[in-house]
Amino acid sequence: MKDDMDKIVSLSDGDSTVELQKYLSSLSNDQLTTVLTNGALKGKKVGTMIKGIFKGSPSSSTEGSTRRLLVYQHCIPLCESGDLQTEVAADIIGLLMLETHTLPGPSLAKLASLFVEAIKVGKMGSGKSLELFPTVLTALSACEALSYGKGELSGEGYKKQLINSLCSSRWDPQCVIHLTTMFRDVPLSSEELQFLVEKVLRMFTKLDLQEIPPLVYQLLLLSAKGCKKQVLDGIICYFKEQDVRQEEEQKHGESLDLEVQSIPQDQLRHVEGTVILHIVFAIRLDHELGREFLKNFKVTSYGDLCPFSVALLLSVARIQRYEEQVFDLLKGAIVKSFKDEQLQQGSKFLQDLLPGPCSVDHMILDTVKNSVFGWDHVTQGLVQLGFSLMDAFGPKPGPFGKTIEGASTIARTPTQQACKLGGQVLLQGFKMHEPIRGEILEQVLNRLVTETASPVNHYLDLFSDIVVSAPMILLESSSKVTETFDHLSYLPLTTVQGLLKAVQPLLKVSMSLKDALILVLRKAMFSSQLDGRKSAVTGFLMLLKNFKVLGSLASSQCSQAASSSQVQVDVHSRYNSAANEAFCLEILSGLRRCLGQQADVRLMLYEGFYDVLRRNSQLASSIMQTLFSQLKWYYEPEQDLLPPVKLEPCITALGDQVFLQEPLAHLLSCTVHCLLWLQNMRRSAHPVANDSDDEDEEEEEEGYQSELETILESMTRRMIKSELEDFELDKSAEFSIGSSVGVKNSIYAVLVMGVYEILMEFNFIKANYSKNRFEELIELFNRYHKLSEILKEKSGKGRVPSNKTPRSLLSLGFISTLLTVLFRDSTQSREEALSVLRLSGEFVRYAVNVAVQKIQQLEESGHTDGPDGQNTDRTFRFLCDMTSVLMWRYTNIPSAVEDGGKKEKRSSLSLLCLEGLLRIFTTCQQRFPDRMVQLLSTMDIAEDDSEPDDGNVTEMNFFYIRQFQRALFTQLSGGEEEFNSKEAQLLVSILTVLSRQLKPTSQQFVQMITWTVKICKETNFEDSAFSKGLLSLLFSLHVLYKSPVSLLLELCQDIHSQLGDIDQDVEVEKQSHFAIVNMKTASTATLLVLSQVDRVLDEVDWLIAKKKSQAPSDTPDPGGATQTAGQQDPIEKAVTLQLGTLLTALNELVQTALLPGSCTITLLRELSRTYTTLTTLVKYYIQVCASQPGALSARLEKLVKLSGSHLTPQCYSFITYAQSGEMSIGGADDKKKKKRNEVNTAASAKLLRETKAIPNVIFSIEQYEKFLITLSKKSKVNLMQYMKLSTSRDFRINAASLDAALQEQDGTPETNESQEAEEKEEPKKKKRKQ
Repeated sequence: MKDDMDKIVSLSDGDSTVELQKYLSSLSNDQLTTVLTNGALKGKKVGTMIKGIFKGSPSSSTEGSTRRLLVYQHCIPLCESGDLQTEVAADIIGLLMLETHTLPGPSLAKLASLFVEAIKVGKMGSGKSLELFPTVLTALSACEALSYGKGELSGEGYKKQLINSLCSSRWDPQCVIHLTTMFRDVPLSSEELQFLVEKVLRMFTKLDLQEIPPLVYQLLLLSAKGCKKQVLDGIICYFKEQDVRQEEEQKHGESLDLEVQSIPQDQLRHVEGTVILHIVFAIRLDHELGREFLKNFKVTSYGDLCPFSVALLLSVARIQRYEEQVFDLLKGAIVKSFKDEQLQQGSKFLQDLLPGPCSVDHMILDTVKNSVFGWDHVTQGLVQLGFSLMDAFGPKPGPFGKTIEGASTIARTPTQQACKLGGQVLLQGFKMHEPIRGEILEQVLNRLVTETASPVNHYLDLFSDIVVSAPMILLESSSKVTETFDHLSYLPLTTVQGLLKAVQPLLKVSMSLKDALILVLRKAMFSSQLDGRKSAVTGFLMLLKNFKVLGSLASSQCSQAASSSQVQVDVHSRYNSAANEAFCLEILSGLRRCLGQQADVRLMLYEGFYDVLRRNSQLASSIMQTLFSQLKWYYEPEQDLLPPVKLEPCITALGDQVFLQEPLAHLLSCTVHCLLWLQNMRRSAHPVANDSDDEDEEEEEEGYQSELETILESMTRRMIKSELEDFELDKSAEFSIGSSVGVKNSIYAVLVMGVYEILMEFNFIKANYSKNRFEELIELFNRYHKLSEILKEKSGKGRVPSNKTPRSLLSLGFISTLLTVLFRDSTQSREEALSVLRLSGEFVRYAVNVAVQKIQQLEESGHTDGPDGQNTDRTFRFLCDMTSVLMWRYTNIPSAVEDGGKKEKRSSLSLLCLEGLLRIFTTCQQRFPDRMVQLLSTMDIAEDDSEPDDGNVTEMNFFYIRQFQRALFTQLSGGEEEFNSKEAQLLVSILTVLSRQLKPTSQQFVQMITWTVKICKETNFEDSAFSKGLLSLLFSLHVLYKSPVSLLLELCQDIHSQLGDIDQDVEVEKQSHFAIVNMKTASTATLLVLSQVDRVLDEVDWLIAKKKSQAPSDTPDPGGATQTAGQQDPIEKAVTLQLGTLLTALNELVQTALLPGSCTITLLRELSRTYTTLTTLVKYYIQVCASQPGALSARLEKLVKLSGSHLTPQCYSFITYAQSGEMSIGGADDKKKKKRNEVNTAASAKLLRETKAIPNVIFSIEQYEKFLITLSKKSKVNLMQYMKLSTSRDFRINAASLDAALQEQDGTPETNESQEAEEKEEPKKKKRKQ
């Protein structure tokens, strides 16, 4: 055998080819293959031998070409067998490649078939010999003709056949990667390529996860030939499915305790990460691929996003040229997703039509979660995305750059939700990825410092969350926080408060941070800016609250706010209580200096001291002495002198201007509340003290406490005796803001009223229900009331200032107690004393008024003045108490009883209670949305058995709804004379707020809507404000129940029959579905109906847009051509039905004699919007007809017919009516009105608006008709047969001016009359055609 081999080698080295041929011919096929096999296995000289065989087998002879084919047929399986050394196999394949082009066509065909067969049966495992296949195919396609079956094929055709049969057959998973690699070298036509890519993508699911990245890499290289979109879609789709499967497995796995997972999560994530890297690398090299990738997402919006594609997008964003596009695309998708969700949640019609949208926020948060598995290339993008969301959608500054105080914490609008999502992404990113922490922290702090013009609440919230979730991590980069402290005195006060509150847990564990902060605050104390000094006071008060001195009484609320599970530091080892005490006293002495500063700074101190005392009661004596000595400055110690307070030192003058220097009432308030709290604590914690030190201390405390009480009692006595003249405030005093005397008197008045209020609260608490003390309290109130009446009267004369009554200084807790005892306390022993208060109607009224004022402040800013105002839990408790009292007062004492004889201008007590309830419900829904149940469950007004079960939220809510329904029904059944419009409006508003708590699927919701419809149908009061409230409630409920178009149609018919037709000769059929619509309320109803029309059009536009975005991806469907109305797409059907009913409703309104003004303009605007929507629908059908000829539904034809025969002609006559209405208004004015109109620029602006509305309608009608013509051509259905062109949009001759001109010429008035007759006739004719 070896001899054969040596012989072939030596002969091939020689010159004589003939001998070599002879020798080879002498060998049989078997011998030759054996020689080849042995040579290849030993690996020696095999290359030379094969060269020799080729040399001795000239391709020109049949024998030679057969021998060559034999060599190929034998060597290919030999190389695949895996028995050869790699280099030997590579050499053999290289040699065979060189000689392939010499093979004749039939041999090539056989060879190619051999490859295809081997692949089909899975013998191409190692893929070494596959390198040869492209060469074979290339050589094949160059052949002229080959016999195939019984006929002949060109080489190119034969190649196509082969590839087809190859892609249709089953591939062994092992050789998928080799085949994909191999096809890169094969010249393919676009169809072949598409066929191949589909095949490879189908093979994804059969491969092992680890084999996906190399295959993706090969596919991406292959995509250089084309099919880029298909490749990317396929890869993304595969991972989307894997993610879904993995998630489901996890869910079911948890419930079934299955340990086995078909896809381990970490493995899947690592594979995804690698694939993302491959794709990004490919996009860097091939920008065409990048363009295709982004274009794909732009077309489909967010429908195709998934955690994998989000991660991919964020990685692609690292390529500079795509960065901006990617973030714009993601931001757009996020906001659009939130908007769609909001639109769908607000409409039952849309919920029934479409499944809920996929939420992009979940996907993005999933991407953050998945990025833990080493996706470093995604994290940078996540940080950028988080900040770009927060920057773009954060709260905006209000008017004049002011920030809106205490913005609501719940994200409601799509932009707020997007901003919140940005914060979540950054917070999760911060927790999970160490490398990006520094950057996130730096960027957040930078924004806090630099964004002084716009609100930074969202960044403060994020910073606070970071501190709470990872305080120890934050301490590693505490230098960044210290840097931020340096800017404190230049930042807005709200930012400083938020920042200090956020870092507070860190100060407990980091000495250096605390020291840095104190240094900064000390400097700020002497800042030239008022805001800087206020910031210092804020900071120091916060430190006093949080560094407890040992031995402080633990008030129930005083849990120290080291709100972090990770802070495991023994506070007392570094901070012993003595150090804390020294530290706190030092701060207090610093704060005392502030008592000589501006009123604003003092005010902050007075508002903060009470909280400090409650948290840190050991500081009581220092604080009380500070307050006491301050109060003495303004107190008149001579017992016989009146008044007991010195008001002169409370003000200061600068030039002509007078300023408040000392907020005396707040000082007194702070002193009283601190005193009362201390006495209360001493009483509750008073075991007999043994320690002599303690006794000394207590004696000292008792000393100033009793002295203070004496002062307060003396003040009470003397304030009752003091007349207004003693304060230089009587009826003749001036209170105008213009003069310095007026300003001085106003300041005095506010201070005196404040002092009265504080003394009232002090005396009430001290009175312990004694009748005499309550009589003193009423005396105080009478003084207060007298002064407030003078103030009201004086301020009423001039221009009315914005806040009529100054904010009350009574605390929320006191008001809540006071209301309870006034209305609900039936204890026998207190009866006599309380009757003193109850008999003063003004006092009761004042109490309810203050309650309403406090609730309003809570609703607007999230907190109230006075003690406990910032404490949300206590505030909420007071709210609950007040709710139950106000509810009891309103339901048990009918309003008819209380103000029987008096027809007063001001609202009754019942009304005030009702207003309070409305404000409480609104506040609760905004500020404590998840505690509404708790609020309702405290309103124990039903003592009978019908009390609903606490657990059943809806039941309880509905129980109260029924109470208010009864009250409203009583109002409505009384007849119009006894009808109190204000009360009815308040009741409707309360019902609106409470009905939001009902689930639209519940039985109670249906009952609510039925009741509302019934009331609207039966009530015929001519009160437009009430009817507006009631109809708004009806619409807000109806939209969650079903589509409101049929309701709109009925209302439009009612409005038409009430207001009459634009053509006075036409008698409108009298019909009344809803009695609430009458002559008085018709205009209000019209505007409400039109706003609902706008909403319906929004939904229809949204649906058409959704269909449009789906249309391009749908392949033309051959069955579509025969589509009939019976099997029409549900969305298209719904859209046509909605628009059909809407057109009928508008047809009614267009014929109605509406009053000129806002009704007419709004109607014209809605008409032009309706035609624009119709045009959009027609454009959609043009798009559909392009892909599915003849897919026009009968419904659409009906809709077009309806618009042409009913609406368009009526529109033109309405335009004529509107214009003639304008003329008559202009002409029939008397001189006075003319003058007023000249002055009033608003009227001219209105006229401009009106003139715009009419051309807009005409333009939109013409656009609609233009596209109808296009659709008619495309669909071969004549839709224009329903359209009649109108003449009213041609220019019209002005009859009056023509008349004047003709009279000048020949004085013949007949022509003029005939002219007028003709002009009037035209619209009339049109109107009759219905």
